[in-house]
Amino acid sequence: MPGRSSSSSGSTGFISFSGIESALSTLKNFQSCISSGMDTASSVALDLVETQTEVSSEYSMDKAMVELAMMDRELSHYVKAVQSAINHVKEERPEKIPDLKLLVEKKFLALQNKNCDTDFQNNAKFVQFKQQLKELKKQSAKPKEDRRHNEVDKIKDKDSSRAGNGRDGLQADREVDGTEGVDEDMIVTQSQTNFICPITQVEMKKPVKNKVCGHTYEEEAIVRMIESKHRRKKKACCPKIGCSHTDVRMSDLIQDEALRRAIESHNKKKTRHSE
Repeated sequence: MPGRSSSSSGSTGFISFSGIESALSTLKNFQSCISSGMDTASSVALDLVETQTEVSSEYSMDKAMVELAMMDRELSHYVKAVQSAINHVKEERPEKIPDLKLLVEKKFLALQNKNCDTDFQNNAKFVQFKQQLKELKKQSAKPKEDRRHNEVDKIKDKDSSRAGNGRDGLQADREVDGTEGVDEDMIVTQSQTNFICPITQVEMKKPVKNKVCGHTYEEEAIVRMIESKHRRKKKACCPKIGCSHTDVRMSDLIQDEALRRAIESHNKKKTRHSE
């Protein structure tokens, strides 16, 4: 029984959990290392998409994320198994001290046997990685798609204008060519709309996404708004016009790395064009 001493294993005695709890603390620190590894792999994968590197390299990062998520799941199960074994001994106060190693292994295997692919949907880092990757691909593909449609429309307009007489056709060509800058400006303006924070009404530098409604805000602005509301014992509504979400919480906010990269890429291109 805990609290009493014993000279032999398997008999009643005093059990000290300080060593086990110290080991658990080390394991939890290792979990933070896995988390940092997932952040690094996610950042590299987004870099590969942004620079349009071959798909095989991106796949390698995706595979690395899966392996890290599996490590995180296995480590979480082991920590839970150890904690469960400790609680079992503390609560049951058995006359004979059980073999803690076997007890932990039994509980660990029970948790491992419940593993399935959908477990990754509960890993916040992995879910965020897949969402950011998808969003960045969409951001990268949209300007190309817009330009492609734009070029097709121009060709059609030119073909139509050439069907007329020579002079009128030439004049129409010039008019069509003269709209190129306007078309490009329209594409840029449409993209920039997604870069504006609904609170500050200026371009975002550190955008965060609301997991509940999907809207994005400047991090500092939304945090300040939430804190201000909470000080007055009120809920913070999503500041995006038309959004029905009425309880924005700090825990709902995640870094929108894909949007941040899209904004930076847009600004770099704008700088190059102005030079």
